[in-house]
Amino acid sequence: MTLRLYRSEDCPALAALFYDTVHTVNARDYTPEQLDAWADGQVDLAAWDASFLAHTTLVAEAEGSIVGFADLADDGYLDRLYVHKDWQGRGVATALCDALPEAQLTHASLTARPFFEQRGWRVVKEQQVERRGVLLTNFVMKR
Repeated sequence: MTLRLYRSEDCPALAALFYDTVHTVNARDYTPEQLDAWADGQVDLAAWDASFLAHTTLVAEAEGSIVGFADLADDGYLDRLYVHKDWQGRGVATALCDALPEAQLTHASLTARPFFEQRGWRVVKEQQVERRGVLLTNFVMKR
């Protein structure tokens, strides 16, 4: 596996990975309605590209495919961290987080919370966020 900086041509693949990961990996913790509200398959690619370019965005590649990505805002907010469903538990998220050591704050899903806690992050608060009229539980976490 290798890590590299994001390129604009990665955006469609990252959007697809995001959708697939939410609808498979996160399905153990969220209802189908919540999954559809979180990731409806209609990503605004121009907005995502602008966000990725404004952040430090890393892409993990293995076996000729993108297997994960993470992006960090200048203020230390870890905005997105997603790993392909077939690459879960294989060190991709750890490698991405280790390459972004200044990450200090994130909003972690029910699914991701244990990963962050194992890395020394702590829950500041549990919250309900609304996406497309549906409530989802996540956690404000700090390192």
